[in-house]
Amino acid sequence: MATPSKSRSPEAPALPSSAGPVEPPPLAFFACPNPDCASFNVFGGDDLSVAEYMGTHKAIRRLYCKVCHGRFSERQGSLLQDGKLPPAEVVRIVKCFGYGLPVAATADICEGDPRTVQRLLEKGGQRAHDFHQSQLERAQAPLEAVHLDEMHGHVAGDTRDEKGGLRRWLRRRKPAARR
Repeated sequence: MATPSKSRSPEAPALPSSAGPVEPPPLAFFACPNPDCASFNVFGGDDLSVAEYMGTHKAIRRLYCKVCHGRFSERQGSLLQDGKLPPAEVVRIVKCFGYGLPVAATADICEGDPRTVQRLLEKGGQRAHDFHQSQLERAQAPLEAVHLDEMHGHVAGDTRDEKGGLRRWLRRRKPAARR
């Protein structure tokens, strides 16, 4: 009796692999991670350059900040930092979380260890929280300040519709007003 294997069937669609050459993201997507640097968290500037390539296949760039003269990996602060999973596997796990799948189901679908999936969830959740807080700090107007033209609300259901519902409603109200 043959035992079932975890290999994919031939008719299953091929998943992206990390073996093929992938175009690295532009340097505008990165910012200096040094909190003491003047260009800390400033994206899109021309203060970063590629200092060297690292890794087994020289696919990871080490970036150089021209302001503070610091060097850091392009993976620093991401889910790929200090990880041994290929980027395609991390993307698959994050997509499963995006659809609301639990840790056990995500580990089963991605054929990974539940502890690894849990670690990515905790690390990604903290990263998302930090990003959210930084976006709140960057907001120019406080959240309680709203322009009057942006305030919308409904106290009761709207009785108008596209077929003259307001006229029908007024016709029904006229006999009651005459009494």
